[in-house]
Amino acid sequence: MLKLVSDPAGAPIAPGAGQSLHEGPLFDAYSQAVVRAVEHTGPAVLHLDVALTRARRGGRPFAGSGSGLIFTPDGFALTNSHVIAGAAVIRATLPDGATYTAEVVGDDPDTDLAVLRLAGTALPVAQLGDSSGLRPGQLVVAIGNPLGFQATVTAGVVSALGRSMRAQSGRLMEGIIQTDAALNPGNSGGPLVDSRGRVVGINTAVIAGAQGICFAVPVNTAHFVIPRLIRDGHVRRSWIGIAGQTIRLSRRRVQLNHLHGATAVLVTEVVPGSPAERAGLHARDLIVRVGELTVDGIDDLQRILTDEMIGRTVAMVVLRDGALTTLAVVPAEGQRPSRR
Repeated sequence: MLKLVSDPAGAPIAPGAGQSLHEGPLFDAYSQAVVRAVEHTGPAVLHLDVALTRARRGGRPFAGSGSGLIFTPDGFALTNSHVIAGAAVIRATLPDGATYTAEVVGDDPDTDLAVLRLAGTALPVAQLGDSSGLRPGQLVVAIGNPLGFQATVTAGVVSALGRSMRAQSGRLMEGIIQTDAALNPGNSGGPLVDSRGRVVGINTAVIAGAQGICFAVPVNTAHFVIPRLIRDGHVRRSWIGIAGQTIRLSRRRVQLNHLHGATAVLVTEVVPGSPAERAGLHARDLIVRVGELTVDGIDDLQRILTDEMIGRTVAMVVLRDGALTTLAVVPAEGQRPSRR
C-alpha cells in the first residue's frame, strides 16, 4: 500500500515524485559521514603555490600548485614529490587564509612523497591513519585544491587495492589505492580520508581521459617514508651497480635448474668498481635469487635492495652458462635521487 506524505503546504507528495520514504535518512547518514570527515581533516589541508628554479623567457619563474596536509602542530607537512620538484619558493595557505613559507625537509621521488616544514606553531593537524584495513567499496573523501579552487571536497569509494604504477623516477610503486573520488590537477598531495577523517592515502595521480580512475599512495607507505625523510632528507636504499632487464626463461632451463620462477633479471651492464663487479657478476648473467628471495624481475630486485641490505653480505644466485653460481655481494648505499 502506497502511503502519501505532505509538503509544508499540506499537498500530498508520492514517494516516487521526489524520494522514497527511506532515502532521506540514508542520504543524511552519508552526508554526515562526509561532513564529519571534512570537518576533522579540512583545517589541516594546504594549498601550495610553488615557484620553480627554471625560468621562462623574461626571467619569470614557472609556477605550479598542489595540495598538502599538516601532520604535526609544529609545521611538518606531507605532499607529493612531483608537486615540489624543482621548487625555489613554496607558499602554503591554510583554509582560514593563513599563509606560511614552507621548506623542503626531504623528498623521495620513488614513492612520490615529500615532507615540508612550515614556519608556524600550534597548527591544525590531520590524523594519519592505517591503510591496511581498507576494503573495496569503502567510503573515502578527497580534499584538496583542484584547478586552483581551494578547499574542494569530493567523495567516492575505494575501487581497488594493491595497484602498481611507475613513479616519475621509474621505480615501481606498489600497494596503490584506486578510488573514484574525483581528482583534478591541483589535488596532488592532498589527503584521501576515511569516514572518520583519518588520512588513508595521499592523492597522487589521475588517468587523463578516464573518468573515475584516480590513485593515492597508501598512508602506510608515508609512515615508512616520513621518519627517514625527516632524519636523512631522503630514503636510503642499497645499490649493487648493474643495469638489467626482466626476461622469460625457457621451460627447459627452469626444469633443469629447479628454479621457482619462470623469469629472471638479465644483467646487461656492470658498473666498474661497483659491489656487483667486486662480487664477480658479469654481463649476461641471470639473477634468479637474492638470499632466500626469488628474483622474478627487475622490480623484485629493487624491492629487495632496501636500506637494511647496506653493508651486509648477501648470497646472490645467478645462472651462468647453464649452471647456477652463488656470489657474495655487499650492497652499498645508493646515490641520493637528484632533485628534478
